[in-house]
Amino acid sequence: MRNPNHPPVAGSDAAKLLQKRALAGHEHLDLLRADTAKDISGLRRLVRESWQRSASLQANPDVAEAPLAMEQDELEEYRRQHPLATIMPVIKKLLVQPSHDSGLLVAVGDDVGRLLWVDGDPVMQRRAEGMMFVAGADWSEASVGTSAPGTALALDRSIQISGAEHFKRSVHPWSCTAVPFHDPDSGAVLGVVDITGTETAVAAHTLSLVEATVAAAQAQLRIERLTLAAAVREKPRRRSAATTSGQALYRNSLQLLGRDQALLSIDGRTVALSARHSEILAILGNHPDGLSAEDLCTQLYPGDGSSVTLRAEMVRLRKVIQELSPDAVPHSRPYRLPVELIPDSGQVLSCLQRGAHRIALEIYKGAVLPRSEAPGVVQLRERVSHLLREALLSDGSVDSLLEYAELPEAKYDVDLRLAVLKLLPPRSPKRAAMVADLERIETEMTA
Repeated sequence: MRNPNHPPVAGSDAAKLLQKRALAGHEHLDLLRADTAKDISGLRRLVRESWQRSASLQANPDVAEAPLAMEQDELEEYRRQHPLATIMPVIKKLLVQPSHDSGLLVAVGDDVGRLLWVDGDPVMQRRAEGMMFVAGADWSEASVGTSAPGTALALDRSIQISGAEHFKRSVHPWSCTAVPFHDPDSGAVLGVVDITGTETAVAAHTLSLVEATVAAAQAQLRIERLTLAAAVREKPRRRSAATTSGQALYRNSLQLLGRDQALLSIDGRTVALSARHSEILAILGNHPDGLSAEDLCTQLYPGDGSSVTLRAEMVRLRKVIQELSPDAVPHSRPYRLPVELIPDSGQVLSCLQRGAHRIALEIYKGAVLPRSEAPGVVQLRERVSHLLREALLSDGSVDSLLEYAELPEAKYDVDLRLAVLKLLPPRSPKRAAMVADLERIETEMTA
């Protein structure tokens, strides 16, 4: 019996009929409301439901290109820190290299549908640029509607989307297979692996190949973590020990700075958290005495937060932490962390209180969860950034100020550059760069 989650065999009569019905369905996209979506017949159920979600999210089927979510500099930094970066050699060996002469593209995206790597057949890559199937583009259902990467993430399962089943009309010449990538420890979705191309992209063997590749990559990620944990256990556990960069080594830590997904380390084991779980732990780590459900909702959700939604998130978060250490599972009433968890943002603040500005700057890798809009995270982000900036402007050396000026948040900081000019000797060759930077800021701000 054919799996209803996957399209019929490419080129078969059933596949041709499916495409005909899907094309006919596009003439009735205005019917995609909750009470009438069932009237568009002939579509596979998962496609019809995805179209309905796409319409409710206001995805536009007539806009040819996907939106660009990240510029090149931001993309490179994000990819460097992303958990999937370490397993890309596995993806390249098993999928990318064989695809170069096969008319297929291989894409790897993050957990919200932004493509991070796109590689494969060069001719197909150039064609795909016309619909912005490129690294940095947003291929979530909210942006482009039904597609294998976005729908696989929405449903958290393997998906094949064929031709006119795509919500966006410009994607009808393409077919694709996508498989979610799960964290091998927590089970959280880290991203998605996709093959896009002609009808062969939705062949049965293509799905098996992608699923096998994802399984191999997940296993590799688990091995790397076990190896790292073993290396950590071999070292003496001293809370006061320092790394070469001056950052303290703590048994339980939370890395928030300059990343959208926090890294939680407990007893030598590390896991990448989802964006929401990152926000929860960032807020609880900033309130060691705990928060009521109402207060946590207020700090977590920009609008009116739901306590029901919060409880569901806490259930999932407890499962993640349970895998690391049962003793570290958060308490409730109030929500509180039972173990001391040292966030890197807290290390920065501690260094600033001691006047150790240089060490604070070395620890500071960027803003706290820079994409988060959770009120509690925004407050923490602004506090850390503001105190670091003020400390450097008051007592920082020229070298420290120049290093801080390289951070994204200081890109348009005029006062910072004026402070550097005051400290630099009159004949310093660095003055020209600062003046040029001020001119750039003025040009960009008045453009």
